[in-house]
Amino acid sequence: MRLVLQLVARLFIIVTLCLGAATIWATIDAYRSVDRATAASAERVSVALEALYWRELMLRSSRMREQLLPVPEWRTIQTMSLISPGICVRIEPAGAFEGPLCGQSKGIGQTPPFWFAAAVHTLLGSHAPVVRPISTRAANAGSVSATPNPDAAIALAWQHVLDNINLALLMALAIALLASLAIAHTLAPAQQIVTALQRMARGQYRPSLPRFRSMELAMIGQAVGDLGDRLAQSMEERAALTRRLLEIRSDERRALARELHDEFGQNLTAILAFANTIEAAGAQTQHQNKGEIAEDARMISQATHRIMASLRDALNRLRHPPAEELGLEACLVDLVDSWRSRTSAQPMIQLDLKGDLGDVRGTVAATAYRVAQECLTNSLRHSSAREIVLRIERRTGTENALLVHVEDDGGGDAARVAASTGFGLTGIRERITALGGSLSIADAHRGVSVAATIPLAA
Repeated sequence: MRLVLQLVARLFIIVTLCLGAATIWATIDAYRSVDRATAASAERVSVALEALYWRELMLRSSRMREQLLPVPEWRTIQTMSLISPGICVRIEPAGAFEGPLCGQSKGIGQTPPFWFAAAVHTLLGSHAPVVRPISTRAANAGSVSATPNPDAAIALAWQHVLDNINLALLMALAIALLASLAIAHTLAPAQQIVTALQRMARGQYRPSLPRFRSMELAMIGQAVGDLGDRLAQSMEERAALTRRLLEIRSDERRALARELHDEFGQNLTAILAFANTIEAAGAQTQHQNKGEIAEDARMISQATHRIMASLRDALNRLRHPPAEELGLEACLVDLVDSWRSRTSAQPMIQLDLKGDLGDVRGTVAATAYRVAQECLTNSLRHSSAREIVLRIERRTGTENALLVHVEDDGGGDAARVAASTGFGLTGIRERITALGGSLSIADAHRGVSVAATIPLAA
């Protein structure tokens, strides 16, 4: 999951928990507010009746105090206005057939669901009545008892919860939306860092990253830039070392080619001359074993010819290809013609040249020639191919590279070829890597396909 989505999901969980906590708090506060309204109603009514009590006492001084109660005038609209909605007030001592005076309970809230009423009643319990004396100076003046209506109290609590939760829900949604936008904006540079790392994985070791405002992202961007610089420096050093090793190997190949030519070539030529002399002398002698001598001489001559042919092939492979001096196109044509002319049993080799190859010389030409030579050799010697396609393409523009593609129809396993540790394949890999190119080996339609990309700027 993306980091932005993870943070938004965690923020959503936090907002949900806060909303749940706010719901619980609003429920408790709404339920307790009924107790506060009950106490306030009892207090207001007791104060009002206390003033009424003392007024009646002074106006009717001839009566006994016990004859003043109950006071008929206490059930007035003024008294009703002192009672909170859903609260019932009773005067003690009460008159005959006198019921409690209740505040208006209709329209104070929606009917709550059953589960809410059951949960509130179970967890918070019922409301206790509140009793206040009418007068603290006269104990026999009576008392005021205020009791909340249970159904009205639950409805009032539910309405209070709805009012608070709707506001809290709107605030939570607004906070979640704004925080998500802020998180997405803050983490937007992370995509640029990921893109830079992907470019580094493809070989672009010095990606350009902007300066980030966040200190943490700026530190990450700086670390990525430093890592890219170190990787680029390491790859440059590796490429230089590989080129130096290839130069040393080329020098050794040239030295070995000279020694083979000078030592083995001359000695084999001498052996061949001696064999011809023996064969000629055996033909002229009258000795009874002259046939055997001539046959031995011919066998020596044939073995010498085979060794010299192998030596010439090894010298051709050891010497620098003529592509470095003569150009790539002419050398590739000569290479294909030489393979075609060796025997009619060879498969058909198709050469496809695209682009201007006239000015491709030097190390790039030599590397391309070696790749083509090694791939043709492997296809001809290690497969039963009937057709081999050698395609050389020069790509201009931003690529500016030379593509060498060899494909045969001789079956074969690309994975096994790619895992081969032979000197030929290892050598062309090293050459291509030293020039900053790439080599890929894959299965073709009926065989194996080898593609090498060599930068022309190498």
